[in-house]
Amino acid sequence: MASDPAVQLDAEFGSFPGLIQAWGEFRGDAPALYDGTTDLSWREAAALVERIAARLQADGLERGQAVAILGTSTVEYALVFLAAIRAGGCAAPLTTSASPEQLAGMATDSGAIHLFIDRAKLNELGDFTLPIASQIVLDEELYTFMAPEGTRAAPFEPAENDPFNIIYSSGTTGIPKGIVHSHGMRWRQMTFRASLNYGKDSRTLTSTPLYSNTTMAVFLPTMYSGGCASIMGKFDTEKWLQRAQDERITHTMLVPVQYRRLMQFDRFDDFDLSAMKMKYCTSAPFPADLKGEVLKRMPGGLIEIYGMTEGGVACIFPVHEHPDKLHTVGKPAPGHFLKVIDENGNEVPPGVAGELIGKSSTMMLGYKNQPEKTREGYWIDPEDGSTWQRMGDVGRVDADGFVELVGRTKDVIISGGFNIFPIDLEAELLKDERVAEAAVVGVPSESWGETPVGFVVLKPGVGEDALEDIRTVANSRLGKTQRVAELYAIDDMPRSHIGKLLKTELREQVPAKAR
Repeated sequence: MASDPAVQLDAEFGSFPGLIQAWGEFRGDAPALYDGTTDLSWREAAALVERIAARLQADGLERGQAVAILGTSTVEYALVFLAAIRAGGCAAPLTTSASPEQLAGMATDSGAIHLFIDRAKLNELGDFTLPIASQIVLDEELYTFMAPEGTRAAPFEPAENDPFNIIYSSGTTGIPKGIVHSHGMRWRQMTFRASLNYGKDSRTLTSTPLYSNTTMAVFLPTMYSGGCASIMGKFDTEKWLQRAQDERITHTMLVPVQYRRLMQFDRFDDFDLSAMKMKYCTSAPFPADLKGEVLKRMPGGLIEIYGMTEGGVACIFPVHEHPDKLHTVGKPAPGHFLKVIDENGNEVPPGVAGELIGKSSTMMLGYKNQPEKTREGYWIDPEDGSTWQRMGDVGRVDADGFVELVGRTKDVIISGGFNIFPIDLEAELLKDERVAEAAVVGVPSESWGETPVGFVVLKPGVGEDALEDIRTVANSRLGKTQRVAELYAIDDMPRSHIGKLLKTELREQVPAKAR
């Protein structure tokens, strides 16, 4: 029998394509991929990855060249993702929520000669044609596209700087930037996570899209460790609970809005989640009260991951170990370094808020085709010339080394010369028992430069006539320079597919509402 591939995870660098094949031999009939319809063993999955990779190579795929994928997350989607890497290319999953023009820009930017697209997305695009010559309908043509049964792809041994994947940022305007991760970066990042919390018996339920780095944070370590990835195309509260129970799910990644929906589901306690060993959360602020409720009501540990798709510093917060630090995102992971600097680039003492910058061995190669944008995201240490990633957040570090986020650098409101952090205002609005969700944005003001405007989702039974009282009560607890100028009620907060609050859309609503 083949030796256990898990020993490879201890290597400083190794081959992910080789690891997939090794798990195929070692795990055999053990489950590898499932999406509620298609169920593949490790032997079957590894063989299909080989056949798809062989066809990609036969079509002229060059080393490091992208393979674009667009559609709902399925087993077939996962197979193409893995096969692109096995063939020596890199996976380029495209954002399904992007506009046709954005998709065309991403397709061109990626340099892909293959696009795997599902029928639903193809129908949605209609007459709009994406600029990629070879287009394969993922859910209809994949099995006829791939090389014949038994075919193996030509050998590929990755170098550390070979591109592994391109993750396109979730920008709401313009063409999203393509964040390029290397084989070395992914090996260090994912083998660390795999050896820490995963194993051959892990069964991970993913319910965020495979085009998102959020999903990669659990999908890839599951694959690295020889476990089974159970893929959910679209999150549905009751269906998630049913699958988690029936499949005896041990690991999952959920974004805060998904945790909130689970906690609010009236039949949550009817489901048996006792197999759950570890839950993860990332991508958006995870409110302290919600962390506390999840800890109490869901079995297993809870780990919050703070970081950027671009890399830099990652903070790992085992919430179950520090119930007194729920307002933080934990401490930097081993081998990761964090600084808090002021506007002049000087490091500030503990407890003082400033811009977060970080460095580690898990940083991107750069933005594809955008060297200037890549450089703009870096901070160069004037003392030793080392490169740090600007994290885009304002935060502070407490006396115990835990990191507390204060807000996004681009969301800081400068009113009358004073810096206002929206998170402070949102926290006061959320203290009101009539408010379910709150968000604050800065809008132009002739008198102050910018002024804070708030949006709230009211709890059932609360009318908009309560808005002024909610604003007045919150302002009574805030400093004079922080007060919310206007407060509006909305039915739902605008969010991306992975739960990020879209403050750009909120700002766009202010003039119309103000008129």
